[in-house]
Amino acid sequence: QVQLVESGGGLVQPGGSLRLSCAASGITFRFYVMGWYRQAPGKQREPVATISSGGSTNYGDSVKGRFTISRDNAKNTVYLQMNSLKPDDTAVYYCKGRLGGSEYWGQGTQVTVSS
Repeated sequence: QVQLVESGGGLVQPGGSLRLSCAASGITFRFYVMGWYRQAPGKQREPVATISSGGSTNYGDSVKGRFTISRDNAKNTVYLQMNSLKPDDTAVYYCKGRLGGSEYWGQGTQVTVSS
């Protein structure tokens, strides 16, 4: 059974930082492209960052220079370090794993940026 479990969300003030984690099980993690996506109320889900099996990364324009995606294949975990957070970053953040035609999502973790 495949599981992706996100953690690390919460309430943070503008300018603050959070680190999200996504622990995977039931997949050969090291082969998967892993990504973080987010969905704010009333908006479509959008890509935040992705990391390939080889470690190549891509970021959405709105988070470049502020967020960093990384992976630890020994721990089957992908991370999202979020710095200089803004109220517009408020959303549910989802982890996704993809390999060929197979795609798996986590249940999401809420990030709220507010003073």
